[in-house]
Amino acid sequence: MAELVDLGPAGEQLMGVVVDVEDAQLGDPTPCEGRTVSQLLQHLVGLTGAFRAAAEKDLGPWTDTPPDADDWPDAEPGWRETLAHRIPALVAAWRDPEAWEGMTRAGGVDLPGQVCGLVALDEIVLHGWDLARATGQSYGCDDSTVGALMAFVEGFDEAGTPGMFGPAVTAGPGTSPFEQVLARSGRDPQWSAS
Repeated sequence: MAELVDLGPAGEQLMGVVVDVEDAQLGDPTPCEGRTVSQLLQHLVGLTGAFRAAAEKDLGPWTDTPPDADDWPDAEPGWRETLAHRIPALVAAWRDPEAWEGMTRAGGVDLPGQVCGLVALDEIVLHGWDLARATGQSYGCDDSTVGALMAFVEGFDEAGTPGMFGPAVTAGPGTSPFEQVLARSGRDPQWSAS
């Protein structure tokens, strides 16, 4: 039996950030180099749909399409409503134990459900933090989620993994466990838009 991780706290945190994004912030930079808030939101729209489909083993266009590595489009009209539906649907899909069993597909890559669930968690947490940081909001991460993410990111090369993580950055002394996860994933925990 695969170990289930609840994506609920991360989903709630992401929704809390999304609802406070202002239209005037859509063109602002994010910790994702070269990406705007608008582009990050559209990326979240796509990945929440794709990882829900992966959880449900609904293999097809959603799960077969590689993520936009180079060209991230701007957010389409209605992104708030779309994310208000897709984030809870993603969380619900990964609360089904069968989502974590067997094989599934995401981004055109076949992988075990257990791994895919952690990738989904990683995506909504790290991009939730990216969005919060870019829009001047606070972002918290619960201990259980931090523990699951640390175990996940430590499995990747510190030099970076194209399509997943940039090279790890040094986390200074006294950094929190979540800041250590951010640093290990190639993010500067102190990143600021200014």
